[in-house]
Amino acid sequence: MKYIIVIPDGCADDPQVSLGGKTPLQAAIRPAMNAAAKMGMVGLSNNVPASLTPASDVATLSLFGYDPMEVYTGRAPLETVAMGIKLNPGDWAIRCNLVNVVDGVMKDFTAGHIANEDGKELINTLQEKLGGEVKSPSGKVVGVLEFHAGVSYRNILVYRSKEPAPFAKETKGQPPHDIPDKAVAPYLPSGPGCELLKEIMQKSQALFLDHKVNKKRIAEGHKPATQCWLWGMGVSPVLKKFADVHNVNGAIISAVDLVRGVGMLLGWNRIDVPTATGYLDTDYAAKGRYAIEAIKNHDLVCVHVEAPDEASHEGRVDAKIEALEQIDRHIVAPLMAVLPSYKDWRILISPDHRTPVQTRAHSHGAVPFVIAGTGILANGQETYDEVAAAASSVLFAKGHDLMKVFLK
Repeated sequence: MKYIIVIPDGCADDPQVSLGGKTPLQAAIRPAMNAAAKMGMVGLSNNVPASLTPASDVATLSLFGYDPMEVYTGRAPLETVAMGIKLNPGDWAIRCNLVNVVDGVMKDFTAGHIANEDGKELINTLQEKLGGEVKSPSGKVVGVLEFHAGVSYRNILVYRSKEPAPFAKETKGQPPHDIPDKAVAPYLPSGPGCELLKEIMQKSQALFLDHKVNKKRIAEGHKPATQCWLWGMGVSPVLKKFADVHNVNGAIISAVDLVRGVGMLLGWNRIDVPTATGYLDTDYAAKGRYAIEAIKNHDLVCVHVEAPDEASHEGRVDAKIEALEQIDRHIVAPLMAVLPSYKDWRILISPDHRTPVQTRAHSHGAVPFVIAGTGILANGQETYDEVAAAASSVLFAKGHDLMKVFLK
């Protein structure tokens, strides 16, 4: 059996007045997704338990068949895997965004989608000025701080423990993409160890204020990175390999370290598409081609596309519709054309979580999915969208149960 998973990140949405009451998914021209719906099973899946923050870390684990209530330890530790950063027992990984905060308000959680080279230079400054030994009041070295540059605004801070780390499960940080245009003061880190995190964030403001990178960005008409924002902290998770659980080998295609990292933790091969960006300008067609090639040598291939989620965070309905149409045309359609050449095959199309354009933030709630292919009976839905899924009688209250049905 050959299995394909396509994740249009954050595509689930609400009806829009500007679209005559349709959701962006309904408004998109998506013949391939609808073809899968007509021949397959459409339903709803709840990938984010109510007690956890709605985000791709929790939702992706759930979508891949792992109960986040049992295995989730934080977002940053998942990203470190893809970045090649090893966490030892007792070490903590912390997401380190470069953001644009003006007059105490979160104006842009991406700092204008800061270029990799600009982001790296700012992270290097943090390492030079703030990295290194952490000392107790008595002068004893209790830890070491390491700042690691990632992709664009997405970076990592590692706390290497010499003594038990000051953080705990109760240490919380707010995803900056969920507080657009909001005052940041109520959303600063809280819980054990939060004072160290807040101190780093405050010191970064002074370091970035007159930084040459920001001077250049302002001169070029780009938003400056005014500070770092720390969140998503946790220790390294322990996950059973996907092949050990399901006897299925896999590959992950994504431009986002978080999703790459989850796939790699499951034992899937990482396949990088050089022209994939993790943004609206990604190379959809190349992702489709790479997936078609990868399925030749793998039982399962997952293609993740970040673009719909990015469009929602920017509040751009038109861009979200365009991203969904590109996914349908260049990824789903070519895969649907090739898969029947294999004796047995199945395809699963599902976002990880909801990201409504109106709120520009992730939200709880079930998302629509479709499974089509060998052994899957049609359940009477003509289209793939939120309304068709809600009209179906199929609901996975625990999203991690969906994978068992897909692979059955």
